[in-house]
Amino acid sequence: MSRTKRLREEISQYLSDVGEANTTAILDHINQRFRWGATMNQLGNVLARDRRFKKVGFNDGTDVGGFRMRVCVWSMATA
Repeated sequence: MSRTKRLREEISQYLSDVGEANTTAILDHINQRFRWGATMNQLGNVLARDRRFKKVGFNDGTDVGGFRMRVCVWSMATA
């Protein structure tokens, strides 16, 4: 059994509901939804390696302290 099965299913459900979301929004949803949460590295690996999810672009923005941050935007891949 996959160690990330529940995480993958929840991401799939979330992206089906909202359409597109960036990595930080998905991470916030997962960490609010589940008691154990996930790290950004775990989430990035799941999103990049599962064929159900597709990277559709990037959001450029600034983080606290004025640092520039680039975040991927994800959606469900079409079959």
